[in-house]
Amino acid sequence: MSSILIADSGATKAEWCLLTKEEKKTILTPGLSPYFLTTDAIAGLVRQEVAPHVENAGVQAVYFYGTGCANPDNVKSVKKALRSVFADAEVEVSTDLMAAARALCGHEKGIACILGTGSNSCYYNGKSIVKNSPGLGYVLGDEGSGAYLGKKVIQHYLYDTFDEDLRARFDAKFVTTPVEILDNVYKKPLPNRYLASFAMFLAENRGHYMIENIIEDGLNDFFFQHLNKYNEVWKYPVNFVGSVADGFKDVLQSLCASYEFELGRIFKNPMQGLTEYHTELRMKN
Repeated sequence: MSSILIADSGATKAEWCLLTKEEKKTILTPGLSPYFLTTDAIAGLVRQEVAPHVENAGVQAVYFYGTGCANPDNVKSVKKALRSVFADAEVEVSTDLMAAARALCGHEKGIACILGTGSNSCYYNGKSIVKNSPGLGYVLGDEGSGAYLGKKVIQHYLYDTFDEDLRARFDAKFVTTPVEILDNVYKKPLPNRYLASFAMFLAENRGHYMIENIIEDGLNDFFFQHLNKYNEVWKYPVNFVGSVADGFKDVLQSLCASYEFELGRIFKNPMQGLTEYHTELRMKN
């Protein structure tokens, strides 16, 4: 019995899906970032956390999509690790942006966008990524991302822009100080994730005009700086994946209408679309 194994991995967590003719099994593991883990460490994690769940499935192919996999050296490391565990399987390693493109667009042309902790976008021609708006990271870019929106929340708090009601809600939820906030942003590791943690404050306080302004302005910056620059954006659907996209669907819908873009699919994570894509691909082959 042959099967395929799909992985969608960030730095902190990974979702694996085993697809056989009879079933679909999900496996959750720690993330496998080649920036933080050696080849041997990745192989060890997969051998311990994944292999026992798929050992009798006859894995024929492994499709790994992950953070850090735009770097050729990292791709080699991940491939080597996966091949050491799944010696008889075909192994393909791709970026998280390719995961978004395949999940959202399948085999059709379209614009694929990631709006999660960070943000990214591309024009996908149904087979490959043809254009990619440059990503500048959370310091200079990442418009529309959780880190970008969270940064706006912190700015409003530290500049004392929130009204009394919102400031009281912020204080009650986060129980922090300006000194602690600045320390986390400028001195501690992974400040992008720390900033993104404040984006939940927006989702929990919808309806307040200041909250709505932050959400709309932050997402509009993504539309203006990135989507607006693809000529194809007026020809093909614009699709989104990520926690921010899923949380603020209504704002994305409104912005697409105002820019006269066709809104396509919105997923919280790419796995649903990836299983559809690879199932269809397997049936074709």
